[in-house]
Amino acid sequence: MRIGLFTDAFYPMVDGVIKVVDSYARRLMDKCEVTVFAPGFGKDGDFTVPYPVEKCHTLNFNNFDYSVPMPHFDPAFEAALIRSKLDLVHIHSPFSIGLIGLNYARLRDVPVVATIHSQYKQDFERSLKLPTTVELAMMTIMSIFNGCDECWTVNDAVRKLYIHEYALTAPCKVKQNATDHMPVADRKAAAAEVNALYGLDEDDLVLLFTGRINFIKNIDFIVRSLRILKDKGLRFKMLFVGQGQDEDKLKALVTELGLNEEVVLCGLVKEKSMLEKIYSRAKLFLFPSLYDANSLVQIEAACQSTPTLFLRGARTAGNVVEDVNGFLSDADEYAYADKIMRILSDEAYYLKVSEGAFRDIYRTWDQVVDDVFEEYKRLIATHEKKSIIDKIDSIIPS
Repeated sequence: MRIGLFTDAFYPMVDGVIKVVDSYARRLMDKCEVTVFAPGFGKDGDFTVPYPVEKCHTLNFNNFDYSVPMPHFDPAFEAALIRSKLDLVHIHSPFSIGLIGLNYARLRDVPVVATIHSQYKQDFERSLKLPTTVELAMMTIMSIFNGCDECWTVNDAVRKLYIHEYALTAPCKVKQNATDHMPVADRKAAAAEVNALYGLDEDDLVLLFTGRINFIKNIDFIVRSLRILKDKGLRFKMLFVGQGQDEDKLKALVTELGLNEEVVLCGLVKEKSMLEKIYSRAKLFLFPSLYDANSLVQIEAACQSTPTLFLRGARTAGNVVEDVNGFLSDADEYAYADKIMRILSDEAYYLKVSEGAFRDIYRTWDQVVDDVFEEYKRLIATHEKKSIIDKIDSIIPS
């Protein structure tokens, strides 16, 4: 079986979709022939992966995290795609590389499945501004999703959004995300290492955010909530782990609100083992994002039994049952700060949700990709059966 994974972003850039594609490819290697079709960005030596990657030409812009793939203007890329003789196409983004994957599947008469990772309309509204251009962009990506044999969303909240608001007509089911993180074996030693690295005291209460430092994820909301917590007399340390376009804005806001003693800007942490230790050191993971569809970081936190405080109605909390495996707050900084105080004031309440997060939210990519591989086999078999029926119908007079 030959599987192609198509993505419009790839290493050395790092985001959730890239991690998903990488996690799929690494595990599919042992089950079938897998190739990733992706943009070329940076030098070849900037990243190494154990599976084949076909890279297309890109346009790269200064001060912009992502490149713009140009697969239709890259004859070598198109030739490699033709030679691949794929049995199934799995697209992870509905843009130029996703489109070329869909077109290949139609020409080769093979099944195509798409994973919907994001709430794309938010991005379009932020970047395109005019309602007519936003509508045109949504029509374009929905034509790609609706051209697939099947779509997968990361939780039921996103599935309902695309069906009821974005006019998704392709069959759709939920395929949840996972992580390759493992629970820390020696939490005391891990805490000591994190303390030494970031200058923390052993008894410091640690709050945590990891991910892209971008205010679209409501990071400024976190900082304003922290100011309220400080005014209430709570002693804490807040770790921001990651990098992104709003690092300077974050530093400025922290200084403006007088939180330099409480906030630690950790930068990008590449080592998985260190990230696991940071998650295990944290008491609570703060993720008030209304932008994300289902971020991997909340699963990484749950792996260490560190529960997350979301905003009520956030689609990234679509798998969360309030006060069972996660915490929810109204979208107000004072309410968010009050909820943190409530969580920290009741250890039994906290421990119940902490255990629930590990039980319900944490899952491994091995579990997920085993299921995905069975789904691939089902899609291929169903497509082949349909193709045979269509051929028979074409030669039998009506």
